[in-house]
Amino acid sequence: MRESRTDRFFLVVTYCFLALALLIVLYPVVYIISASISNPKFVSSGEMWLFPKGLTFDGYKLVLENPKIWLGYRNTILYTVLGTLLNLLLTIPSAYALSRTDLVGRKLFLGLILVTMFFSGGLIPTYLVVKDLGLVNTLWALILPTGVSVWNLIVARTFFQSSIPRELQEAAQVDGCSNTRLFVQIILPLSAPIIAVMTLFYGVNQWNSYFPALIYLNDTTKYPLQMVLRQILVLQEMSAETTGAAISSDIAQAMNNKAEIASLVKYAVIIVSTLPIIVIYPFVQRYFVQGVMIGSVKG
Repeated sequence: MRESRTDRFFLVVTYCFLALALLIVLYPVVYIISASISNPKFVSSGEMWLFPKGLTFDGYKLVLENPKIWLGYRNTILYTVLGTLLNLLLTIPSAYALSRTDLVGRKLFLGLILVTMFFSGGLIPTYLVVKDLGLVNTLWALILPTGVSVWNLIVARTFFQSSIPRELQEAAQVDGCSNTRLFVQIILPLSAPIIAVMTLFYGVNQWNSYFPALIYLNDTTKYPLQMVLRQILVLQEMSAETTGAAISSDIAQAMNNKAEIASLVKYAVIIVSTLPIIVIYPFVQRYFVQGVMIGSVKG
């Protein structure tokens, strides 16, 4: 089929738009990678704006030698694994139960759950609840309050309603299959796409989370990696402010060097902290696409 002049013009405009969008999205990634292996003097002065300048791997060396970063890495992995497992344990069975039309009070439960998506208890009441439960300064303070995401629950419920045939469930029940056996042996094996999607959603959220740790944790040895990165950013800002003050040249030079080191480590930590997500994402990408399209097309 021969393309018309209008079609060719549309394709050119589309490719130009996609190329521009790619540049906008790709530039920050390239900049951070380049900054992590560039001399911090060129980064702070703006001489390095795309490709590395004054190539150095001292930032990664400092990251690998810093015990706080490794401790934060270990804590983040622990919080992410336990938190994601708890999220799946609560979300998948709840979503399946809400998808069953024979569940008594299904609409009432769903309505009450939806209310929490639009109206939260607030930061201070939530903190008081966590404190009264004795969870402050424990890993459970980071995991239990975010046990279920209502949005993810609705997405999973939609998957069960649109992708699991009702006739399959009825046939299993006719054969004498209990609800528990039906869920474990039939529903779960057919739910690999939504489980992968929920694992990705919850895992990324747990990995990038820092605010609950800021609120509930007092012990720095329990800080996740994102909190360690935040400390580095705060240190850099404080060093920059102090350097600009009216102080002696020796102290100013020392603080300036300290700020440059903090800047170098900052970009290296950003790369190190996002690397696991980047590595895992290709393996669940196809499930992620299926999860985004859940409920949009019903075959």
